[in-house]
Formats: sequence, structure tokens, C-alpha cells
Amino acid sequence: MKDLQIPSREAEIIVSELAKTLDVPGDVVEFGCYAGDTSVVLAAELKEAPDKWLYLYDSFEGLPEKTAADNSPQGWRFQAGELKVSPDTVAHKFKKLSLPDPVIVKGWFNELTDDDLPSQISFALFDGDFYESIKTSFEKTVPRLSQGGIIVVHDYRNAALPGSAKAVNEFVDAHKDEYEFRLAASLAILVKK
Repeated sequence: MKDLQIPSREAEIIVSELAKTLDVPGDVVEFGCYAGDTSVVLAAELKEAPDKWLYLYDSFEGLPEKTAADNSPQGWRFQAGELKVSPDTVAHKFKKLSLPDPVIVKGWFNELTDDDLPSQISFALFDGDFYESIKTSFEKTVPRLSQGGIIVVHDYRNAALPGSAKAVNEFVDAHKDEYEFRLAASLAILVKK
């Protein structure tokens, strides 16, 4: 998987956190899979837990519109419609690497229904880039997150994407007693107590 576009340090952290949840009840979700580079890393680790399903969510229409919480002088290149890929691109990557097919759901996060989500979640990766996307990812995941489940949020320490940190900070402030919170590289990690 050396050709993937994900920093190796982040990949190591994500895999390490996922490994801690292999015995936790529930499936694995990724909100914002883009071209599936991180998705295949998750799927490779899930070979150790063949009873778990991997659910991938993306608009496949590129980024949504920014809100005021997402504005940053460094983030000028993150515009609506950027990072658009096809679900077939992601599915092909899984086939090429001989990994089990994930459940791929096309749609904006706020349009996902209960039927689109697993009933129980053990691990979640949020890579929605913007404030509303990360906030909605929490809203969709938290009611289903098992005790001991882990949420990893990408771009927490990315000055070009300040909405990610804002959404995480608001969630942590509102749920201090329910989650352990720590940082690693650019990632925020939350563990349900």
C-alpha cells in the first residue's frame, strides 16, 4: 500500500487506534473517504476482525460550501466541488488490493438516514474537512458508538481547515465526562468511556 496518498505517521496512528477496537462490538465507519486511500488501510486491518463491516460515506460530489467557521487564509484552495471522485474509483482500489468490498454510501452526511448506518459502531474516522461535516459526523455516530469505541478526527491541527478543530472542541466541551480526548499528529482521538 506504498502508493497511497496518506502520511505514514497518520496511517500508523489510525491503524493503532482501530486495532484497539477490534474486540469492541460494532462496525467501522469513515465519513469522508475521498479516493479511498485511508479506507483500504482500515480494510486491511479489519482482516483481523472479519465479522466487522466497513461503511464508507462520501458525497462523491466534492467538498460542500464552506461556512464562516471554515474560513482561513491558508484554506483558500478548499472550495466547493474540489476533491470530487467517483464511487467506482474507491471500489476499484479495493478490488485491486484484493480487499473485501466495503459498504459505500453516496450522499451528503446530513442526508444519511438510520438505514444507511450500522446499528452499532466500534470505530469511526471523520475526514469531512469542514465544520458542518464534522459536526454532522458526530451526530450520526455518537448514538451508535459502543463503550470503548474510538472516534478519530482528521485535520484537527490543520490551519487550512479550522472548522474541523472547532467542531471537535465544541463536542469535547459538551461531553467532557463521557470521552477521553487526546491528540496525535494532526489527529484528534476520542475514546468513549
